[in-house]
Amino acid sequence: MGTIDIGTSTRAIQTDTATPITVIDREEIEDRQASTIAELLDSVPGVTLINGSTPIGSGINIRGFGANGTYGTDQKVAFVVDGATTGSEEIYRVGTQLFTDPLLYKQAQVIRGTVGSFEWGSGIIGGVVLLETNDASSVLHGKTGIAASQTVSGQTNRNGFATSTTVAAMPTEQFEFLANYTWRTQGTQKDGHGDRIGNSSFDLPSFLVKGAFHFGADNAHTIAASFNQTTTSDRDVPYDSFGTTAGIFGNVDRDTKSQVLTVSYGYKPVDNDAVNLQLLYTYANQEIDQSAVGTPISPVLDADHRYETSKITLKNASLFSTGPIRHNLHFGVEYIHKVRADANSAPGGTDNRMAAFAVDEIALFRGFTLSPAIRWETSNIKSNRTGTPVSYNNTAWMGGVSARYELPFGLAAFGSWARTRNLPIIDDLDNATYMNQPEKSRTWEAGGSFDRTDLLGKGDHLAIKVNYYDTELTDNTAYSGVSEVYLDGFEIEASYATADGLYFDFNATIPDGERLRTTGVIDDWTNLPQKTYMLSAGKRFGKLFDVRWESTLGEDLNINGTEHKGFDVHNLRATITPSGGIFDNVALRLSVENIFDTYYQSALSTRPAVGRNFKAALSKMF
Repeated sequence: MGTIDIGTSTRAIQTDTATPITVIDREEIEDRQASTIAELLDSVPGVTLINGSTPIGSGINIRGFGANGTYGTDQKVAFVVDGATTGSEEIYRVGTQLFTDPLLYKQAQVIRGTVGSFEWGSGIIGGVVLLETNDASSVLHGKTGIAASQTVSGQTNRNGFATSTTVAAMPTEQFEFLANYTWRTQGTQKDGHGDRIGNSSFDLPSFLVKGAFHFGADNAHTIAASFNQTTTSDRDVPYDSFGTTAGIFGNVDRDTKSQVLTVSYGYKPVDNDAVNLQLLYTYANQEIDQSAVGTPISPVLDADHRYETSKITLKNASLFSTGPIRHNLHFGVEYIHKVRADANSAPGGTDNRMAAFAVDEIALFRGFTLSPAIRWETSNIKSNRTGTPVSYNNTAWMGGVSARYELPFGLAAFGSWARTRNLPIIDDLDNATYMNQPEKSRTWEAGGSFDRTDLLGKGDHLAIKVNYYDTELTDNTAYSGVSEVYLDGFEIEASYATADGLYFDFNATIPDGERLRTTGVIDDWTNLPQKTYMLSAGKRFGKLFDVRWESTLGEDLNINGTEHKGFDVHNLRATITPSGGIFDNVALRLSVENIFDTYYQSALSTRPAVGRNFKAALSKMF
């Protein structure tokens, strides 16, 4: 039949599911030249950054939950790396989510809301960020052999530089191994006015080692392991990494280490779709060692923190039929063990949990899918830090259901309802009321999608997905002086591409929200992001050249009398991939971010955004 060219845009829109999910692949990770995970995710609808240009004092907010200017997390957004739950509980004025480098990963997924979260944890209201590290089979495209790749990149604001070296080997189809070392550095950046942005310099060395052994009939058995580590060392920097307290606390020397270990066994027989078994052991460790520079103003300056989370997960993905009804069932059980070191203003203890989950995608008839999900979790938190042992037990059931119906010509409608419970955390050990008060949340969503090729011309492709959500949080323990939070909004994703390489991408985040204060007053939700709209237009010239223009518009926002000015920011990106001779497997990526050197500060950020920034990256695979 010959080759039919289908137009492709920057990112595929997931129109085949009711779950609001966005996937960023390895090509986009490299094209965006992001210095941090936050910068990598900032074009996902529903995702808003807090100071995203550094791993220190920054965070991710999804649908009004996540990081804020007081704490690096509120436990309502989960970060999962190779199956390991990472990050810490609340630390006053210190961000803890994003200590890793984007170049370690082959894929990043963002699941927004609760309905798609039950496999990954409890209490997830904003969403889940799933990061998957790179592996040899992806680098080598499943072929045996050995390859090495080198990437060097730089930026002008301010003297940023990164080098990333990867070695991937598959001597046989049974064995694969990958090693990567990435080192990234950045000076103190400048904003659109040319002023220095405080606490924006960093050095970030990272490494990843990963291997797998496949054996048995059709290599159905796999034993795999991966380990990655990222560290930072800051000297004489403000304790308040968000920069909101104007030096009240003084300065510290701070060393941060983030480690993730995953060991797994998988069994996926070719002739049995009902079995896709995984047994995983994961370990995530985060250490923050700090000491005051000079005379400490507060004991928090000399507080060292350590968070360790170990998990054992047994799960299976099963495809089977019951009569005419087809099932895609994911179910599993897991044991979770968290240890938090005792530190000033951060109580230490242990949190032991057992959980079970099941998610079934049921194809009832042509075009109609029903997906119920359920999770059960129980926790036991213990501490003996005051000399008097304390123990708290909590158990919760949570779950939801989504439904989707697609017509034959690509138009689909979907809806979902979900509720979750955020069980008490170690950080609340000093409050007996909070330790017996799980937070409650319910979310319902509705939307539609359209996905069609050959719409306006041969080989073109149009995809649109619109999602409305309504979320209510009650029995709040995470925010001071707040009883309940009510959020709703729209998320829009759209793309259009022609067979000759022209493409357009658009997404929008349109949130609204209120809070009920403990005084009975209802006013604006203080963690509400601005309404933002992103549009990019690009053109591919065969496989040689890809160029695109990106525009981001943020609306003015008034939160309880505080005005946040809107902004209009533009980027230009180009990727050149020549071929032939020494130019095979070479890619040159050029970009100019914030072309017009616009000064702006988004509503949730505590410091201004980076001004004009020229970036370049050169990579070569050998």
